[in-house]
Amino acid sequence: MRPARLMKVFVTRRIPPEGWAALSEAADCEVEQWDSDEPIPRKELERGVAGAHGLLCLLSDRVDKKLLDLAGADLKVVSTLSVGVDHLALDELKKRGIRVGYTPDVLTDATAELAVSLLLSACRRLPEAIEEVKNGGWTSWKPLWLCGHGLTQSTVGVIGLGRIGQAIARRLKPFGVQRFLYTGRQPRPREAEEFQAEFVSVPELAATSDFIVVACSLTPATKELCNKDFFQKMKKTAVFVNISRGDVVNQDDLYQALASGQIAAAGLDVTTPEPLPTNHPLLTLKNCVILPHIGSATHRTRNTMSLLAANNLLAGLRGEPMPSELKL
Repeated sequence: MRPARLMKVFVTRRIPPEGWAALSEAADCEVEQWDSDEPIPRKELERGVAGAHGLLCLLSDRVDKKLLDLAGADLKVVSTLSVGVDHLALDELKKRGIRVGYTPDVLTDATAELAVSLLLSACRRLPEAIEEVKNGGWTSWKPLWLCGHGLTQSTVGVIGLGRIGQAIARRLKPFGVQRFLYTGRQPRPREAEEFQAEFVSVPELAATSDFIVVACSLTPATKELCNKDFFQKMKKTAVFVNISRGDVVNQDDLYQALASGQIAAAGLDVTTPEPLPTNHPLLTLKNCVILPHIGSATHRTRNTMSLLAANNLLAGLRGEPMPSELKL
């Protein structure tokens, strides 16, 4: 028999089938979903969360004090389909005793693969080359045409040597990278040992690296960490890649650095805002490759993320240990 009072769950988007199956088969829950691939309007989010016991959200959903107030005292769990949690008002959630689930680890490999793809696309000028094939610019083999920068004997700097940063370095090492540098809140000698990576300051990493990959969390300390001063320290031949969060980069400063030839190229899987307006200056540059935040976009990864997010939510509602709980 179904319990007399079901726990209300609100899901802010269509999610992959494995996660949705877990939620829809939960006999103790009444599940409502914003049935769209597009972000839920704020008014609908506020309506849907009212009286909910559990919320399954995405990184595009701002869970702030106002939303938590509207949810009411029944809200026990917020489960986000992401590893990043900068869209959640963590202090408020902690104050109210609301448990938080997230999805680390499961998207590490997919995101690292994408980071390497983006780096190679930017440094070897692949979008430019593809366009030349399509528009008739390819007339013959030319010794100096579309030359880029290779990884062999290079120095790679990683900002944030966490799970994803390590996975990126692990994939880049076989390309013949000569030296790895990293920076972060503190040295991580155990993690760095695999790559003989050296812990350096942010300015030294900027000045020394041939390739820079940003893989850190967005925090007050990392907001606009990569700015005019940072780009001015970089080599003119250097390539910059960001797969973390758009706000880690000052995009106006990045545009100037790319447009003026201060740095060679950039690859971005994250921007501010998302989506990036189609008239944004960065989109006019040949030496900037921009993707629509698809770091974790493999069928297997997204299904695994959705199932973990669903199981986090259900475990939290039932007072059980979550598979992956963010300790507040």
